[in-house]
Amino acid sequence: MKKLFLILPILFFILSCESEGELTKDVIPETTIPDDENPSDDTNFQLRGKFQPTSGISVTGDALIFSEDNLQKLKFSNFSVSNGPDLKVYLSKTSTPTAFINLGNLRANAIYTIPNQANLSEYKYVLIYCQQYSHLFAFTELTTN
Repeated sequence: MKKLFLILPILFFILSCESEGELTKDVIPETTIPDDENPSDDTNFQLRGKFQPTSGISVTGDALIFSEDNLQKLKFSNFSVSNGPDLKVYLSKTSTPTAFINLGNLRANAIYTIPNQANLSEYKYVLIYCQQYSHLFAFTELTTN
């Protein structure tokens, strides 16, 4: 009987973990570019959103979607966020990480390639999420520029 009480919480913990969607299973490369090559003209972006923090988090900056070499890409502009472990960049259908695509680790000056199968009219939120502690740091809804 004691074993049953031990096994049930462990099973619950394992089964309650978030799983990534089909589009996230393949590793998507992220590109880091030097600051001097980073386009400073923010007018050529198709979608953009201003980040909003969650409780206890400090964030500033914008998420910008643009096309390059027939691919949709995401970059951040004037971006700053509170430090945290295991921060990921998610493209999500909602402002919470329930249906999302993991674009990779949050890194300075990174440009993230969005999978071709991702429909940006459905995946219209960008999230900064601490995967290790299941904590949403910041989010933005993408709107037309």
